[in-house]
Amino acid sequence: MSTFEDFKIKKQLLSAIAELGFEKPTPIQEASYSTILAGRDFVGIAQTGTGKTIAYLLPILQDLKFSDQPQPRVLILVPTRELVIQIVKEIEKLTPYINLRVTGVYGGTNINTQKKAVAEGLDIIVGTPRRLYDLALTNVLRLNSIKKLVIDEVDIMLDFGYKTQLKNIFDHLPEKRQTILFSATMTTYVDEMIDGFLVNPIKETISISGTPLDSIRQESYAVPNFYTKVNLLNHLLKDKAVYGNVLIFVATKVNADRLAETLDFKHEISVIHSSKEQNHRTHSIQKFVDGTSRILIATDVIARGIDIEKIAAVISFDTPLYPENYIHRIGRTGRAGQEGRSILLYNEKEVALKQDIERLMQYDIPLSPFPEEVKMSSQLTPEEKPKPLVPEEPSAKDAKSQVGASFHEKSAKNSKVKAEKKSYKTILKERYKKPLRRGDKIQNMKKKKK
Repeated sequence: MSTFEDFKIKKQLLSAIAELGFEKPTPIQEASYSTILAGRDFVGIAQTGTGKTIAYLLPILQDLKFSDQPQPRVLILVPTRELVIQIVKEIEKLTPYINLRVTGVYGGTNINTQKKAVAEGLDIIVGTPRRLYDLALTNVLRLNSIKKLVIDEVDIMLDFGYKTQLKNIFDHLPEKRQTILFSATMTTYVDEMIDGFLVNPIKETISISGTPLDSIRQESYAVPNFYTKVNLLNHLLKDKAVYGNVLIFVATKVNADRLAETLDFKHEISVIHSSKEQNHRTHSIQKFVDGTSRILIATDVIARGIDIEKIAAVISFDTPLYPENYIHRIGRTGRAGQEGRSILLYNEKEVALKQDIERLMQYDIPLSPFPEEVKMSSQLTPEEKPKPLVPEEPSAKDAKSQVGASFHEKSAKNSKVKAEKKSYKTILKERYKKPLRRGDKIQNMKKKKK
């Protein structure tokens, strides 16, 4: 394996890498450096936790020359606010000896503050698609100087529904640019984007899409309902030697708040989901990173890209709807060669989802026996309670068959027996007693007298 010195990186970058403790490049970093540095379009597929961020930052920073032009030359798009913050921090760690201007933009914060930061001049801008497009529409941010476009976690970007925003952003970018895509999985949408927006890209797949890291020990428990899952977690989390710091993923914001209120370890818990204010989300992550909180409960909003070191275990309290999300969840543990643990809790309705995950990974998650000392709960959440059967309203078709005022013999008008056809002219004459023929007036008058 090569070293970072073999990349012939400038001294300022090498010094920063050494201070960060990076000794050798990861496979994705080694495979992508020369291609990206050469200016070719690039697609990198690699597992979460294999150093994808450094893989594209190093060649970009190596190639980026000093400039005092106000508009940015590098645009990095990511799906979440947390990932924006993380990448900006990564850039700052790599550039303490380089004069570089970088800022991150995302929703949930004051756009005027971000406009001011953009107006002061940038080399690199990192952002979520929606906020970045909003800034582009204000004309404070102009994208016609962008030389390199990076879309990180492109598959989850498309899962989040950013396809339209991405296309709108592409309309503001110069056609002559380098485009770099990075992802942990390959999907149909990613293929479509590669075909539509990249020019003869070099594609590097470091691992088969959906393959978990070998350093993660996986296990699963069959658990019937929410409160039994809570009882199991209370039992497991008592062992702080094994579960030193734990990231728990749930499917909904309601379940995240409910779990935080129900678990025994309330003073050790932080919660993060999309309804939380950005300051709360940032503070929750920081508390988990510095050890103030041992347990972080989260929805999939942070399943990608959050680089928190030494997470002892990732627990999927709810089985994810999309099997790819399971891969990204467990990728939070077992990073940088360390051992990790993953636990999947699933109920009867989630069996099919678990099977989808196993098909994607081509791996059967081992089933652990349910501990005898853990109490099975019969209590159900409102979502788990069976819904009462509501009698269906009779349809129009059914109403015809019911006995009632509408059930009668058909009139001549509705009868299938065809009535004698009369011309419109004849009908008018009958209605207004006009003579049918000349000489019929007397006949009509006789009828009227009767």
